[in-house]
Amino acid sequence: MAMITLMIVSLVVFSLMELVPGDCAERYLAFKNTQGSSIQIANELEAERKRLGLDRPFLERWGNWIVNAFRGEFGDSCILRVNIADLLGDKFWLSLSICLAALTLAYLIAIPVGIIAAASNNAFLNNSLRIVSYLGLAMPNFLLALMIMLFATVYFGETLTGLFSSEFRDAPWSWARFVDLLKHAWLPIFILGWSATAFALQTVRALMSDEIGKLYVTAAAARGVHGRKLLWGYPARHALGPIINSLGFDLNRIFNELPIVALILVMTDAGALLIEALARSNDQQLAGAIIFLLTASIVALNFFTDVLLAVIDPRVRKSIVR
Repeated sequence: MAMITLMIVSLVVFSLMELVPGDCAERYLAFKNTQGSSIQIANELEAERKRLGLDRPFLERWGNWIVNAFRGEFGDSCILRVNIADLLGDKFWLSLSICLAALTLAYLIAIPVGIIAAASNNAFLNNSLRIVSYLGLAMPNFLLALMIMLFATVYFGETLTGLFSSEFRDAPWSWARFVDLLKHAWLPIFILGWSATAFALQTVRALMSDEIGKLYVTAAAARGVHGRKLLWGYPARHALGPIINSLGFDLNRIFNELPIVALILVMTDAGALLIEALARSNDQQLAGAIIFLLTASIVALNFFTDVLLAVIDPRVRKSIVR
């Protein structure tokens, strides 16, 4: 099913690339015209279309594109005329790592705190968590980024922009470069994890509150099961199923927020490249490659969560056996 999903998504992405007004040859020649190049449009356009294979049937071009995509090859950027795999380099994996770190941070906080909030009758604790979660949902990530940057600039003289210091930006990977990345990556991870934590906290609290009131929890308590053993062994085990199942959705939502945050923090990652490709240069080949890689990552995460859900929930295992 994961492979079928990827095939369908690849067809959708490739079709959208084709539906954009003007093909790659026209956009490239138009871009060259804006740079002051003198072009014989009719002759150059036909030669460029033939060179790019745009004269071949749609299904043949899609088949070649998806075969190459599964091998990590997406051809050349329509505008920049460089290999997309080389252009992305480790930018996409850095972006994906930041999103996964933000997702991990969100659930490391939301799951235990949400369970405690659902099980506690402390009004002050519940109201405080409710205010914090509502604030996280209401405040846009870009506003939080601007506030933190302004505070750091005024009080510490540091803008907190970028993912690397100037001496490590183009350097090969090393332990020193990895440490430098960690010194800068905490800010986008925190900002992206801010709203994700608030959303997950509300979800965990609502699911736990619903499960705690059920009869099987009351029966377990009557048999002498109390405290953390009761919470984690009974209601939490059932409440976490939908949470685990929504990890792919949450990763997609975090990545959707990444491009704006990347522009504010001056991050040259895949999020910034996606904004550049879609809103400025209209480079659909580059945008399609990033979207396909993101979709493949989400499908892979959903595959992992399905396996994990089968491990922790016997009802899922029985449905698979049947």
